[in-house]
Amino acid sequence: MSLPIPDLDDRRFQDLVDEAKRMIPQLTPEWTNHNVADPGVALIELFAWMSEQVIFRLNQVPERLYVQFLDMMGVAPFPASSARVPLTFLLSGVPTEPVIVPHGTEVATADGTVVFATLDELRIIQPELVGAVTSAGDTVVADVLGELRYDRDAVTCFPSDPVAAGDAFNLGFAESLAGQVVDLTLTVAGRGVGVDPSRVPIVWEVWSGDAWIACTVLRDDTGGLNRDGTVRLDVPAAHEALVLSGQRLHWLRVRLLPASDDQPTFRSSPVVADVTVSVGGGTVLAEHSRTVTAETLGVSDGTPGQRFPLAHAPVLPREHGEHVVVLDGERQLVFGEVEGFSASGPLDQHVVWDPSAGAVEFGPAIRYPDGTTVQHGAVPPYGARVTVPRYRAGGGTDGNVGAGSLTSLRVAVPFVDSVINLTPARGGVDPETLDEVKRRGPRTVRAGQRAVTASDYEQLALEASPAVARTRCVPPSEPFGPVRVLVVPGSTADPAELTIDDFALSEQVFTAVRDRLEEARTLGATVEVTTPYYQGVSPVVRVRGAVGRSPVAVKEHVTAAIHRYLSPVTGGPRGDGWPFGADLTAAALVSLLGDVEGVAAVDDLALFELDLRNDRRVGDASEIVHLDAHALFLAGRVQVVVR
Repeated sequence: MSLPIPDLDDRRFQDLVDEAKRMIPQLTPEWTNHNVADPGVALIELFAWMSEQVIFRLNQVPERLYVQFLDMMGVAPFPASSARVPLTFLLSGVPTEPVIVPHGTEVATADGTVVFATLDELRIIQPELVGAVTSAGDTVVADVLGELRYDRDAVTCFPSDPVAAGDAFNLGFAESLAGQVVDLTLTVAGRGVGVDPSRVPIVWEVWSGDAWIACTVLRDDTGGLNRDGTVRLDVPAAHEALVLSGQRLHWLRVRLLPASDDQPTFRSSPVVADVTVSVGGGTVLAEHSRTVTAETLGVSDGTPGQRFPLAHAPVLPREHGEHVVVLDGERQLVFGEVEGFSASGPLDQHVVWDPSAGAVEFGPAIRYPDGTTVQHGAVPPYGARVTVPRYRAGGGTDGNVGAGSLTSLRVAVPFVDSVINLTPARGGVDPETLDEVKRRGPRTVRAGQRAVTASDYEQLALEASPAVARTRCVPPSEPFGPVRVLVVPGSTADPAELTIDDFALSEQVFTAVRDRLEEARTLGATVEVTTPYYQGVSPVVRVRGAVGRSPVAVKEHVTAAIHRYLSPVTGGPRGDGWPFGADLTAAALVSLLGDVEGVAAVDDLALFELDLRNDRRVGDASEIVHLDAHALFLAGRVQVVVR
């Protein structure tokens, strides 16, 4: 419980007016008309209004002192976090030379308002097919490279008889295909029998070094290996070599999945006569940022504590080579970044960046009790120009653009025809507001920057990154066991559009939380950063719509309300995320839906547990879905019938 902040003066407008009127008989007894139409009363009300404004500002003094105290304790607002998304560059042809998309290549939305820049160099190189084998499970059946290369015979893709789940057709390459858009042009000699060409149970995979991971199929003209055509694949960023059939190569395979009721499998395997491989593009990670170069901030007046604003804000974390340069005649003085000036001496060329406001600050001169004045950090000489050769600006929720939004190359790249983001950008968070800092401040001071109690771990994990929405610390279940910190990343997307993949920790967030807890943990403690278990739930609802309301609109309102209520980030009774370990009852949803616009009554409601990976209901309908102590709900399919 926080201490109440008192008002220094609690009088309001009417109190001031009433007090002035009570003094009239004593000071001016001849004034007898106290109605609102009297000019004197109008003047009293005017001065009462002006006095109330002064009192309002006076009462802000405790808040101001509170903010200054937090600033003195080193509680600073979190800077913006930048959204990230893979960008896919597609080529205009099949060049014989490597195509290089440089690091920092900028891509914008169609209107140019949101700009992303690539984080690494992308090299698009034509591959060389040097191996081909068929396998059944983990057993290699045959080496078929000769059949493909010399057209001696056709290749049966799935070699078991009868065809079995796990059969695979493996293609080996000398170099990694990581991040490449691969075109496989197939010549089919025999069609597979028994499948629906629009829903063939196959998956294209590459070896990541630890496991086989799926590629994204951008286009499949073959109907699932059933006719001549091209399969275009977006290969993940991890593709490592693996020894298969005695050959250490980078393998790409198509594997047969188990059949299901709505996805029958092959009764006989498709047969391929030829495979031609080329690369039609590549994918590289990008972040919401734009690079600003050669910016002059101003001219130094030679005094301590100078502050220079930047032209663009917020500013992203500085990379190697991003610093402040002071030009003093022919001299170039490089000022490196520090968190604070407490350890800086008068000759140390240090500067502090304010990423949220977009400014740089030089060291102050501090007077100590013994009368001495110490300069913390060097002062730029009088008349010297303060410049920043390079920095990156960006971040915030504006960067959370939808799939297909980033299509405009700001600088042409040879052989690149187009660019697109195939998935939505995620992770953009606005700078922390003053109100948010004031709410977080007491918990930060209480934790003391050391992780001792469970609440300390939770608070420090929250502070590690603005992309962290919620945390939960699970103490060790046995002596010397690990401390598990469960992290829920935030999202500004519509709760109805969120899937379990949206709550996976990005490498950026995971690293930030892990490093923050590592430096704060007590000696001997082991910290494990992970995500909570998300229990899928699929409600089935039958409601009656109010008279004159569109059934379609009512259905949309009901669906949105359920997704919002069960959201790990904004759900629950208080709107701050579904409580950890709290069970869900049908009665709670009925009560919720009774207040939804357009709903006259809820006739029936049943709850099903849901397998979020396969989008399949598990078990029978029930009135309650239980939740483990450290788990959260995530709504999947919501079935609504409106009468």
